[in-house]
Amino acid sequence: MRPTRYGFRWLKLLALLSALALGAGPVLGQGNGVLTLGRISDDPRSHYAQLKPLLDYVVPRMADLGIREGRILMARDLRQMAGYLRRGHVDWVTETSGMAMQLQGLAGARPILLTERSGVRRYQSLLLARAAPGAPADLADLAGRTVAFEHVASTSAYLMPAAELLRARLRLSPLSTINDRPDPGNVGYLFARTPTNIAIWIDKGLVDAGAVSDLDWDNPRAVPPALRERLRVVHRSGPIPRALELVRGDLPAPVRERLRRLLLDSAADPQARPALAAFFGTTAFIAIDADLRAGLSGLQRDFERVRREVE
Repeated sequence: MRPTRYGFRWLKLLALLSALALGAGPVLGQGNGVLTLGRISDDPRSHYAQLKPLLDYVVPRMADLGIREGRILMARDLRQMAGYLRRGHVDWVTETSGMAMQLQGLAGARPILLTERSGVRRYQSLLLARAAPGAPADLADLAGRTVAFEHVASTSAYLMPAAELLRARLRLSPLSTINDRPDPGNVGYLFARTPTNIAIWIDKGLVDAGAVSDLDWDNPRAVPPALRERLRVVHRSGPIPRALELVRGDLPAPVRERLRRLLLDSAADPQARPALAAFFGTTAFIAIDADLRAGLSGLQRDFERVRREVE
């Protein structure tokens, strides 16, 4: 009897679960020579193609440490990735600074390098409003008004601006629809999914303000010039690391240090250039000094406060 369409789906699911059960254990701790790179993803197929070339570059250069194979394991969200790290299913993670700092808090992940993408090491979060009389002019003006964020995983368009609003002693409250209004004194918020949507919502007066990164603000595909000329920046955050490379806290020191050194030196290796380009447009990996580590500790406290007080 031939399997039904649903039968095929179950067979595929069972095959996937079996592969995970066999191949996603605490690999280095078991001495089976596998280095597993993880990523929180809503598009695993695309991200796999971006991750695999750099993993293939790194693995052969760790053979003397017993590394023989590289694997990729995607997580659907922050908590699933934290679980993978705690159980040793993932050894190395590449993430935005917002997700990275939360993985440090939830799973003891250890940042080893700052990631420079497209020549950018740090960026900023901006709050925009209409360039019109009566529109908000600063953070204090947002009390009793509404703001659009991008999505809950965005560092520059949710976590950072939410932290800035909390520091300004403003309370954030979620809104069910764009027609809802916050309680007096609170800042109501919704998620618009893209920087373009955020700019449109502000321009049309659907929300009073919105958060984007300075990279999106300067990108005409994200914020078209016709929209930009009708908006203004009312608040700018301090610098945020573009992205970070992390490892699980109990990764053996020789493996951790070799990985760190290989990545740190990769920008000078012509053989690594195609892999770096595929790896989210990475142009260099930067050592984490004392000042950056202190800044990351501050970000971790800020983002934990957002999770605690807003969500």
